[in-house]
Amino acid sequence: MKRNDLNTLAVFFAVAEERSFTRAGKRLGVSPSAMSHAIRGLEEDLGVRLLSRTTRSVAPTEAGERLLTRLRPALHDIQDILDELSGLRDKPAGRLRLLAPRFAGTAVLGPRLAKFTSDYPDVVLEITADDSRLDIVAGGFDAGIHFGEYIQKDMIAVRVSDDQRAAIVGSPAYFQSHSKPKAPRDLLSQRCINFRHGHGGEVYRWEFEKGKKSLSVAVNGPLIVDDVEMVIRAAIDGIGLAFVGEDKVAQQLARGELIRVLEDWCQPFPGFFLYYPSRRQQPPALSALISTLRLRAS
Repeated sequence: MKRNDLNTLAVFFAVAEERSFTRAGKRLGVSPSAMSHAIRGLEEDLGVRLLSRTTRSVAPTEAGERLLTRLRPALHDIQDILDELSGLRDKPAGRLRLLAPRFAGTAVLGPRLAKFTSDYPDVVLEITADDSRLDIVAGGFDAGIHFGEYIQKDMIAVRVSDDQRAAIVGSPAYFQSHSKPKAPRDLLSQRCINFRHGHGGEVYRWEFEKGKKSLSVAVNGPLIVDDVEMVIRAAIDGIGLAFVGEDKVAQQLARGELIRVLEDWCQPFPGFFLYYPSRRQQPPALSALISTLRLRAS
C-alpha cells in the first residue's frame, strides 16, 4: 500500500475524528497497530507530525487540524459519489450511450423510444447515429445496434427486430429506357445507386441469395450516397436502381412509384441485434433498454 493513498488518509481521518486508535480501528476494521504504522509512514513522507499521542489520548496537531479540515469535505464528496454509484445497481438511472446505424432508427428505436423514456425517466439515452461500424468499446459506448453479420463474436447479442429482406427497385421512368435485370450479374450493365457506410466507409456490395447460391455484386452508377432516404428519392426520380430494405419502400411499391426486380434473389435474413461487451455488472439502465427492445416471440 502506498503511504499517501486514500486508504492512509482515511485512516488518519478516522483516528483524528475518533481521537482514538481503538475506536478508529473498530470503525474501519483495521488493527490499531496497522493504523499507527500507516500514520507514522504518512508523517515521515510529509515531514510533519499530524497526531499528538500519549498513553491516554490522541489529538491532531496544528498540521493535523489543517489536513483534517481539507480532508473532511473531500472524503464526504467521495462517499457521496460512491453511494450514488452504488445506487445505480438498484434502479435504471444515469446516462446510457448507444451506437446505431441511421437506417436502424425507424425500424428498431423509433417505435419504442417513447415507452422507454416514459418507463425509465431517470435514464438519459444518448444515441449516436453512425453507419461506419465503430468499435463501441473504444468509442465509449455502452451498447450498439446492427445486423447480426456485422457483430463481433465476443459480443453479447440480443435480437431486437424481425427478419429483414432487401428489395431491388427502380422507377417506371427508369425501366422505360432500361431492361429489367433477370439475374444479379445483369446489374453490371445497369445504372445503380451506390450506398457508402458512413464518412470514408466502404461502398456496399449488393448481396444476393437464392437456394444454395450466394454472391455479391459491385455495381456502378452515377451516384454514391450515405443516406437511405436519399437513395430512395434518387430511385423514384429515375436516376438508377436501388438496393434497400423492403420495409423502407413498401409505400412507394404500393403506389407504383417504384417497381421491384430480382425478388427471387432477395431472401429474408436475421435483422437487427443489440450488442454489448459483457453480462458482468450490467448497468440497470442497459438491462432496461434490452428489456424494452428485445424481440418478443409472437
